[in-house]
Amino acid sequence: METLAKYLPVSPDFYDVMELLLHRDVRVIYFGVDQILEESNGSFKGIDKKDHGEFMEIVNDKNVRLDRIITINGKIGPAYDAYEAYANACLSCQAGYDD
Repeated sequence: METLAKYLPVSPDFYDVMELLLHRDVRVIYFGVDQILEESNGSFKGIDKKDHGEFMEIVNDKNVRLDRIITINGKIGPAYDAYEAYANACLSCQAGYDD
């Protein structure tokens, strides 16, 4: 099983978004292992800081590493740019044609 990439710093603005969601129900879309999209739903309990990163604690579901969050309740997360680049990757190719 592949491990997740090194933890990347999260923008301070994202912590402000998370503070507003504390103790509320959340729907989190995020990159799991091997860049597979996953979802976690439940009440947001808080942030758990560990040696290998910070995790969003969700009651009755999987905890999510902050830097892997694509969206949380429809709001853009730290990994959204990586997701958008991944989703648009084929739009940048020229399918063998020169410009």
